[in-house]
Amino acid sequence: MKTLEQVRATLQPYPMEVEFPDISQWQTGTDGVDYVHSFASDEPGPHVMIMALTHGNEVSGAIAVDALLRAGIRPRQGRLTLAFGNVEAYNRFDSQDIDATRYIDEDMNRVWLPARLDGEESTVELNRARALRPIIDSVDLLLDIHSMHEEAAPVMMSGARSKGLEFAAALGVPETVIVDAGHPNGKRMRDYRDFNDAASKKNALLIETGQHFSRRSERVALDIAARFLITTKVVEERDVAAFLSADKPVAQRFLQVTEPVVASSMDFTFSEDFRGLELIEHAGTVIARDGERDIVTPYDNCVLVQPSLRHLGPGVTVVRLAKVIDPATLHLPR
Repeated sequence: MKTLEQVRATLQPYPMEVEFPDISQWQTGTDGVDYVHSFASDEPGPHVMIMALTHGNEVSGAIAVDALLRAGIRPRQGRLTLAFGNVEAYNRFDSQDIDATRYIDEDMNRVWLPARLDGEESTVELNRARALRPIIDSVDLLLDIHSMHEEAAPVMMSGARSKGLEFAAALGVPETVIVDAGHPNGKRMRDYRDFNDAASKKNALLIETGQHFSRRSERVALDIAARFLITTKVVEERDVAAFLSADKPVAQRFLQVTEPVVASSMDFTFSEDFRGLELIEHAGTVIARDGERDIVTPYDNCVLVQPSLRHLGPGVTVVRLAKVIDPATLHLPR
């Protein structure tokens, strides 16, 4: 049986186009939690949060949050929190083994279940999530900044509720918005409690900025963070103008994830060098092979969402399949 190291050795390496910021100066937080900085306005308003480094090797978010902190951005209303998540994994990053420090013990974006957070297990990621939990519980509007294993266009994960899709549409970027319920092996921060409650006004978005180490991902992270702060009205456009992209937003398209493809073995291969957002025209097209089993598209015009073998293992989601949503069926803010 192939090992993960053997699988990764066959995959294309990506150049390191960005610098990892030294975030040690932000260790002492404002409210007793390391690497969490909250600033309150005298004016009433929502508690807005931008989270970076939910995964330790996803540097674009760290670049954005570091830049906002360096710029001294403060809320004009409500409360603004800027935070770094899995700092321990980030500090262990090895440029010779770029995929190894996504996490240390387990994926920190799968632990956001009250039963796990309240339980007695102890992992690096669970313990960090527990430290962050009181802050997250008070947040009204969350942006969680991520990046991707493979080079592909940025995508916004809006969650399973219509309020998330509407929030993504109000933001207006990026071009592709994905409606999804998360992953079968845990719960993401953006799906935690009220963020995933249709009756609650709390809301959350997860942006995938592009490939982890690309310059474009850095630009996307800065632009999305700035637009998020403007959209939530915690700042005015002039406060974050330096971070906004000069590119004009294009009309958005919306995809609905219908199912994950979960590997059952280490003998999983894609039929082509898929990177993400490929549209497969015909149902029944073979897109991968898992041992002796062909993986085929279940319907026409099937879109591949984040295909990657860089964390291949039995039980790991290696791609998700999505349908294009007819925009005429949506009731979106204008």
